[in-house]
Amino acid sequence: MIDILLKYFDDFTPKQIQQFELLENLYKEWNEKINVVSRKDIDEIYLHHVLHSLSIAAIAEFKPNTNIIDIGCGGGFPGVPLAIFFPEVQFHLVDSIAKKLKVVDAVCEGANITNITTQHIRAEEIKNRKFDFAVSRAVAPLKELWKWAGPLLKKKTMDDGRYTIANGLICLKGGDLHQEIFESNTRPKMLSIYDIFKEEYFKEKFILHVAK
Repeated sequence: MIDILLKYFDDFTPKQIQQFELLENLYKEWNEKINVVSRKDIDEIYLHHVLHSLSIAAIAEFKPNTNIIDIGCGGGFPGVPLAIFFPEVQFHLVDSIAKKLKVVDAVCEGANITNITTQHIRAEEIKNRKFDFAVSRAVAPLKELWKWAGPLLKKKTMDDGRYTIANGLICLKGGDLHQEIFESNTRPKMLSIYDIFKEEYFKEKFILHVAK
């Protein structure tokens, strides 16, 4: 049930509510064929995956025509929920495993999500494309993520009102991140998701934002 989403967001359109409602059955159906969500998580898809992804929407208001790449998107998190939340933003979901993108494509078709493109590629192999933001969830250490994301991000420009936060990398991570941050040679802003969504599941889960 999407009640957990409505607990924290109250301005969805009827179309968005319908799209979010469709996600559960679409993922359950496809997860039987191609396992992209762990068995224990599939019954908690709205809390563990959709709301977790939307923590990014709680801290960043992406303006229309923003271009975002989801690095190592797996089954489509955080990109799919964010694309429903921001229908006028363009999302490009990439993964090195083609069958995961097959699930993303099927979910987008089933839920009528039209602002997502997918590509079977490693992020570091992408050439001649730039994005406003990169997002990612539990894909790799921050040092690696920044090495992949940095070259794909547009150079910082004077604030033209397009961004509510500085363009850069936004990633979802858990646990003790001090060593990982130290080794990354970046200085991310770190936000506790539990401070945004008061659910036990989000204790020890964080958003890291590295400005370009």
